[in-house]
Amino acid sequence: MYKPYRTPIIKVSPDIKLSEPRISKFVVFMLKICARAYLFFFLGVTQTVPHKDKTLFEAFERALSGKSRCIIAFRHPNGGEPQLLTWFFLFKLRKYARKHGIKFPRWPHAVFVYGYEVVRWGGWVARYIMPNVGAMPIYHSKMDTKGMARIYKAINDGPYPLAIAPEGQVSYMADSVPRLEPGVIRIGFNAAQHLKQKNIDSPVEILPLSVHFRFGPWGKVTAKLLLKKIERICNFSFKETKKLSHEERLFKCRNYILETNEERYKIKADTSLSFEERLEKVTYAALETAERMLGIKTEGDYFTRQHMVRQICWDRIFLPDVYNFKGISPIQRSVLDLKAGEAWYIARHEELANFCWYFHGKLPTEDTALHNKIEYIQNLHDFANRTMGGAFFNRVNIFPRKLIIKAAPVINLTERLARYKENKKAAVTETLSELEKAYLDCINEMNIIERG
Repeated sequence: MYKPYRTPIIKVSPDIKLSEPRISKFVVFMLKICARAYLFFFLGVTQTVPHKDKTLFEAFERALSGKSRCIIAFRHPNGGEPQLLTWFFLFKLRKYARKHGIKFPRWPHAVFVYGYEVVRWGGWVARYIMPNVGAMPIYHSKMDTKGMARIYKAINDGPYPLAIAPEGQVSYMADSVPRLEPGVIRIGFNAAQHLKQKNIDSPVEILPLSVHFRFGPWGKVTAKLLLKKIERICNFSFKETKKLSHEERLFKCRNYILETNEERYKIKADTSLSFEERLEKVTYAALETAERMLGIKTEGDYFTRQHMVRQICWDRIFLPDVYNFKGISPIQRSVLDLKAGEAWYIARHEELANFCWYFHGKLPTEDTALHNKIEYIQNLHDFANRTMGGAFFNRVNIFPRKLIIKAAPVINLTERLARYKENKKAAVTETLSELEKAYLDCINEMNIIERG
């Protein structure tokens, strides 16, 4: 019988203190020894390879030699991309670049930008390693002048590219681009303006980077086992599902989980609506429930509201740095602990809403490409996981056989400064559309190659 998640005992804690981002030679040395084993045992990747063209290597060479300032805009569909790319840039990029006749003037590296919540749920390993490989935290939903200053300094001073995910978080969809945030484009344009004002003749380039997970026979076997696990937690017997097609089994599980959420949020099931329309109702009901429990009424678009809820919940579990626990009474401390526990439960609604916004796409059939079938099963399990109170931390990702890194031609922001000065909003929108097209071109090219 499947065991439900054990509810954790949440205690309020002081906020996490991180050292200033820097590149520690000792930590890089330790990563060289340990990171390959970590990537294999925790992410399952046995091989990470770049696509055959030279775009990635040439962009790095220009950045490392000071000829440009590079912002790597990488896709983030799976969750492990920053770790995989950090390892690849540090320890594999030089070897592949030499094969194309390109030598770097210094050891290659990239400094990543990440949401501050990562070190709150990521544990002590993340809290130690990330600042020591130059990674920079940023808040999504409140002013962070210190964090933004770090980012601009990293771009302006170089020498390493800055890596940031324009999707803003894990997007769960590798073969589509559900959403891009304009922040990376705005940052790039502002940096280009600053360099121009200082008469520094180095263009700011956006390097679109697309990542593609591919699976072997073991992935196929594991996907079948994960689907059976989903059926078990939906309480479907083998007798009920053995005569159903692959698509019918997925539909049956998906519909059961959806109906469970509709019942939970007292939404009247309307079978005349599509799955996406019904799921949208669940998404907003979950977010509104979280806001109501927090006693807030936020304004703005969906993601502004969602980030605000997440930030408030985390800030009740990890109190701001200025808070002093000394001298408070046991009653006061207990109240803070209770508020932290309440925030954890409220965040379960936010976690469900966050995932549901992305969970779209047709049900895969037997003829669907293996990586798409596996991705859908992973997401279907995550749909059940979030319904039961889980979070991204509890997500099950099937181990891939290979990660392919595909770079698209760079987007030169310095060349577009005149357009940006003329109409900032239009320039950002146009450049963001070009970035999205670059990702879609990479996706289409990789799928054409796979189909042979």
